[in-house]
Amino acid sequence: MQKLKFIIILLYSLGILTQCKPQSEIVNKINGLSFVASRDTIQQSHVEPVLKMHANWVSIMPFGFMKNINSPELHYNHPRQWYGERMAGVRQSIAMMHKYGIKVMLKPQIWIGNGDFTGNISMISEEDWQAYEEQYKKMILDYAEVAEGTNAEIFCLGTELNAFVEERPNFWEDLNLSVQEVYSGQFTYAENWDKIDNVPFWSDLDFIGVDAYFPISEQKMPNLADVKNRWEILNRQLKLLSEAHQQPILFTEFGYRSIDFAGKEPWDSRRIEGQINEDAQAVLLQAVFESVWGKDWFAGGFLWKWFHAPEKYKNWQNNRFSVYGKRAQKIVSDIYLRYN
Repeated sequence: MQKLKFIIILLYSLGILTQCKPQSEIVNKINGLSFVASRDTIQQSHVEPVLKMHANWVSIMPFGFMKNINSPELHYNHPRQWYGERMAGVRQSIAMMHKYGIKVMLKPQIWIGNGDFTGNISMISEEDWQAYEEQYKKMILDYAEVAEGTNAEIFCLGTELNAFVEERPNFWEDLNLSVQEVYSGQFTYAENWDKIDNVPFWSDLDFIGVDAYFPISEQKMPNLADVKNRWEILNRQLKLLSEAHQQPILFTEFGYRSIDFAGKEPWDSRRIEGQINEDAQAVLLQAVFESVWGKDWFAGGFLWKWFHAPEKYKNWQNNRFSVYGKRAQKIVSDIYLRYN
């Protein structure tokens, strides 16, 4: 009898008699929000909605400005910029997030006049390239020092700058080394979804940063099963990229508008009236979480986007990226709680 009891206990411990495999352990992820800069200081009341979303990270995004894609002049930290986009505001925002246990990715970005795409930045002459590189390097090093001084956990070297990366690879190699001299945390670079195979320095970073606006559905109202099937194809590609460089994938941006055909061109941020479709946004985000969040090669991501006072922007954002007050808000919050 004692021998029989021992065998039964052994079989249970091996999971044989449970008729199922032990559940996989839920691994913590970067459950992030892309935190839009404000005109004024960040207060506790602005952090509390982030905590209620169960987000454990935010990206803080100061901007530099260019007149056009060929202009070698780059302006940043200007007194006329919103407080949250300047260095003092960045420091204050990071300090408030850290006070409440939220980690930070500092992600300097560029805005070009007329909204031109940053991936097309290209100088006309070698002289202009050198002038532009000098200014871009200064901006990045200034914010790298801010990241170091505030203990920001991740620093992003740039966002969607494919032409710049392809045309000036030596500059980026030098920039990587220069940033490492002033910043001791983790690094990434955020590349647009369609150019992630064209970045030569992924292996030198800690994360492969993907702005994940992949075309995912041609339907006015996406079908969850169809979208998840599409993600399975993308997952195979992302896994191969991760394995090739031995670095995890991080969605430095991801999100969908609450609008008809939201999965067709998810990067489309034009101001369009009407066509509100909260269900489309909810289904598309549910598909991301169910398809990607549990993968071992996936580090997490930053939802685009979150305002410091989301209730004030609710009506204006009725068909845009914000999930606040929409069906998708609970979907995001529940997943972030599960992987937190």
